[in-house]
Amino acid sequence: MSDAGVERDFSPAEHAELALLLEVAGTPKPGNVDRTHDFDDLRFEHFLAGSVGSRRGLQLAEDGAPVGEAFERGVEGMSQQRGGNTQFGCLLLLVPLVKAAAADELSPSGVTDVVESTTVDDAANFYRAFEHVDVAVGDPPQDADELDVRRGSEAIPTLDARGLTFYDVMELSAERDGNAREWTGGFRRTFAAAESILADEGSILDRTARAFLDLLAGEPDTLVATQHGTEVAAEVSRLAGDAQGDPEEVEKLADALVSEGINPGTTADITAAALFVALERGVAV
Repeated sequence: MSDAGVERDFSPAEHAELALLLEVAGTPKPGNVDRTHDFDDLRFEHFLAGSVGSRRGLQLAEDGAPVGEAFERGVEGMSQQRGGNTQFGCLLLLVPLVKAAAADELSPSGVTDVVESTTVDDAANFYRAFEHVDVAVGDPPQDADELDVRRGSEAIPTLDARGLTFYDVMELSAERDGNAREWTGGFRRTFAAAESILADEGSILDRTARAFLDLLAGEPDTLVATQHGTEVAAEVSRLAGDAQGDPEEVEKLADALVSEGINPGTTADITAAALFVALERGVAV
C-alpha cells in the first residue's frame, strides 16, 4: 500500500530520526541500551546523539541521493559521539525506506524497487561506511575473503571487478544476517511489525518495547548468533517468548542479557525500521 494519501506533519527524514529516538527510548528491550539500561562503554545518550547525527544521511535519502551515498553519510554523522557504533544496522534499513517514502512508494514492492536499483558505487559507499565505526560482523562466505566488509575501501576494487551492487552484497549475506534478509525479502518483518505497532494500544514507547519482544521471540537474532552462537540466539528467543505478557519477567530478562553482554541488535534495527513505517502510516506520538 502506498502512503500518498497520508498528510505529513513530519518529513520522511524527520520520521526516521524520530524512529531512532523512539527505538532507544522504548523500555525494556532485553539486551539493548534503553532508558534504564546502559553498557559500560555504550550508553543511552550515545544513541540520542547518534540519532541526531544520522539525520545528515537520512535527509540525503529523502532528497533522492543514491542509497550508498546517503547510508555512508548517515553512518559518518551517527559516529560523531563517543560510544562508537550506535545505529549502523538501523540506517541500513532506514535509508532505503526513507527513499521509498519520499517517492510515495512505502510498501514492500516500493522499497524492493529501491534496493534492487542500487549500483556498484552504492556498494562501494557501503564498504566505506565501515571505516567510520567498528561493526560486529561474522566471517565472509567461503571463498569471499576479498569481500570481507572489515576491509572497508580496500575491497572496492573487487566490487568493481565483479560488478557487485549494494543489493548483490546483501544477497551474499542474507543467509546469516537478518538485516540483509530484510533487503532481499521485501522488508517482511519490518512491515509486519509496523502493522503490529499500529494495531497496538498505549504509548508509542510501550508499543516499541512490545514490538521488540515479539520480534525477538519470533526469530533468533542474527547479531546474537554472530557473537555468541546459534544455540544462544535460539535460547534468547525462547526466553523472550516465555516472558511475553509478564512485565516482571521481561525486566528480569533485560537485566540478565545486559549483564551477560548479549545484545539482540538486529532485532533493535528492525524495530526502528518498523517504527518508521508506523510513523509514516499515521501512528500517533
